[in-house]
Amino acid sequence: MTSSNDTGTVHLAVTAGIGALLVLIAVFLGAGATITDTLASCHPAPGTSREAEGGIPSDYLTLYRNSGKQTGIPWNILAAIGKVESDHGRNNPSSSGVRSGSNWAGAAGPMQIGIGGKATNNWGGPPRHRADHSSSGYATDGNHDGWANVYDPADAIPAAASMLKDHGAPGDIRRALYAYNPSSDYVELVLNWAGRYADSPALQTASNSSACQPELAAAPASGTATAKVIAYAQAQLGKPYIWGAEGPDAYDCSGLTMMAYRAADIPIPRTTFAQWRHGTHIPKGQQQPGDLVFFNSGPGSSTDNPGHVGVVLDDQKMINARCTTCRPGIAVQNYAQRDDLAGFVRPTTER
Repeated sequence: MTSSNDTGTVHLAVTAGIGALLVLIAVFLGAGATITDTLASCHPAPGTSREAEGGIPSDYLTLYRNSGKQTGIPWNILAAIGKVESDHGRNNPSSSGVRSGSNWAGAAGPMQIGIGGKATNNWGGPPRHRADHSSSGYATDGNHDGWANVYDPADAIPAAASMLKDHGAPGDIRRALYAYNPSSDYVELVLNWAGRYADSPALQTASNSSACQPELAAAPASGTATAKVIAYAQAQLGKPYIWGAEGPDAYDCSGLTMMAYRAADIPIPRTTFAQWRHGTHIPKGQQQPGDLVFFNSGPGSSTDNPGHVGVVLDDQKMINARCTTCRPGIAVQNYAQRDDLAGFVRPTTER
């Protein structure tokens, strides 16, 4: 059995009997998709569509872009939240809480961040307070005027980006959006607007932040086995996931890890389940670049028989072949915040 199809947020049951059908489904979905399910985190940032240029106030658009660059959250995701929550600050009935007070749920400001009442006080203090005020939340002085003001888009937009980042973005946009507002309809609405705001369907959730490729700054010494493993995996970024594939044009998760180690002349088993049992299990916190990271995800998976695998880049990120419908299929993602993390394996002592 080859590796399971891990979606991160959308699980597809894959068996050998329907593998070919799923490939056809993937082609269909790829052709018609208007938004990716998870972040294409290492592609250039999207430009603005005509709808974005004509519909987003210029000061807001600048703030969305700046916050995106600073945090790695796609600007069009932030813009989509701003659209859905307040029409970029233009909704102003007395009950909305956009410019004062709060809405019925206790959310406030153009990004509708919770300040109390029925909502969790994610802002972490009074709606407007001195920037040096102790805060337990995401209150931000984005324009450095000395105040953290939930009603000021210069403060609210970077605060919203920080919230998303703490809940899995940019690696898992859907999960982060659901944490922002736990409604599947809300997530779909935001993603729809994000797609409308981007100038290219292939780049609708992309980021050009330096956070996109942090592994490059801490790359292993050239010529080592670890460097060869990581270099091979990096060279596959952007390629599609196809169940059962071993390259060179597409991979599934364990196909990618097997071929990455083969590039370092180190043979490892083909399937995720067999790779879990091959090598030395490493305690969390002691993993190193090049180790394999496993997840309890996919058909037949369990905590002691995990079904998804990636290559560790650092203590937060990995390269993995993600899922049939992900765009791209092979990408850098954050593994540290996933609740299905099963453990780490070091296939070789050769580093």
